[in-house]
Amino acid sequence: MARQNRIYVPSSGPSDWQQFLAEPEKQWRTGYSAKTLAHSWEASSGLPPEIARMFPGEAELLLAIPEHKVALPGGRRDSQSDVFALIRHGDTTCAAMIEGKVNEPFGPTVGEWLREASPGKLTRMRYLCETLGLTQEPNPSVRYQLLHRTASAVIEAQRFKTDEAAMIVHSFSQGKFWVEDFAAFVELLGGAVTPDQSVVLQLANGRNLRLGWATGDAAYLKI
Repeated sequence: MARQNRIYVPSSGPSDWQQFLAEPEKQWRTGYSAKTLAHSWEASSGLPPEIARMFPGEAELLLAIPEHKVALPGGRRDSQSDVFALIRHGDTTCAAMIEGKVNEPFGPTVGEWLREASPGKLTRMRYLCETLGLTQEPNPSVRYQLLHRTASAVIEAQRFKTDEAAMIVHSFSQGKFWVEDFAAFVELLGGAVTPDQSVVLQLANGRNLRLGWATGDAAYLKI
């Protein structure tokens, strides 16, 4: 697995997020998820209100790291989440991966990703299934990105010894594009989606996993 950096630099504003993108010039565009998400989170001075509503009671942002990488076995590419956030609500701490979206899809399905799969891909899929408590390979129509983003949350929850893990889709699509794909993924894990609410599931290892779809403020699409 790739070496994981342990040193992070504080942000002085949304533009600081651009340097961490895989393709900084291509991905940093008004109306697209990377720039929209950065402006939303920076303007909130904490959690954006739609993210805070994913948690019961008063939720507090302890730490947020843009473009956070989590190493996974079976290849050289890490899972790179848009935001990794440590969140406290009540007496509970949560390690949350935030996946920003506008109209972009969730990438290839499991069936597409595993087509003519290398041994490394098979190793990674087994690891993801084990981490999420799945006893068999997911339906080929499930989006692979949702598997490794959620597994990343579980991995970081274990590493930071938090009480729960979370994977929240922070979508600025006012038409809720691709929510059906997210719903199919949550159903795979034994839950059901209601947009702008979260659902808490219990993994086989006893850890709670919070999943949610949060609709972002459309005003940030114009910045």
